[in-house]
Amino acid sequence: MPKELLAKPSRDDASQASVPLTGYAGAMVTYAVVLAAVLYGVGRKKRWEPGLGDITLLGVGTHKLSRILTKDFVTAPLRAPFTTRRDNEGAGEVLDEPRGNELQKSMGFLLTCPYCVGPWLSTGLSALLAVRPTPTRFVLRMLAAVTISDFLHLLYSKLNESRKTVVAERRHRERQVVPAA
Repeated sequence: MPKELLAKPSRDDASQASVPLTGYAGAMVTYAVVLAAVLYGVGRKKRWEPGLGDITLLGVGTHKLSRILTKDFVTAPLRAPFTTRRDNEGAGEVLDEPRGNELQKSMGFLLTCPYCVGPWLSTGLSALLAVRPTPTRFVLRMLAAVTISDFLHLLYSKLNESRKTVVAERRHRERQVVPAA
């Protein structure tokens, strides 16, 4: 095996890449503790096996909640202590960048990455579904409905832009037709 693959990243490598390793380690330990507590609590309940409908709702709900938490204008105050606004991405979403000390940056990375925050949210939603299924299913259905609505808005916008392009091209062609003299 090549020596480079066996080499561990040094602290110098990490700071050059501005990767908050200590913060990430703290996040992983916190997640492991939270997951262990959730598993312990769920294990004490009667045997519960989520069905395909629950798993689908969890997936769609986690997707939407992670987008709301990491990208939505309205949740900017939750991210503000850990991020700086970089850009407006459109469709009600923003692009924030992590900032601050190592702990702030690691939280900033977590709170700006829907893929990164997804496992945390899924763990919490799964625990809630096991412990309080009826209210949790209500919330998951609401999030699923909003997700479907979002995709319909995006589809509508795309179709409307296509329609505008077709109309503009037709008008352009009509103006180019010169009547015979």
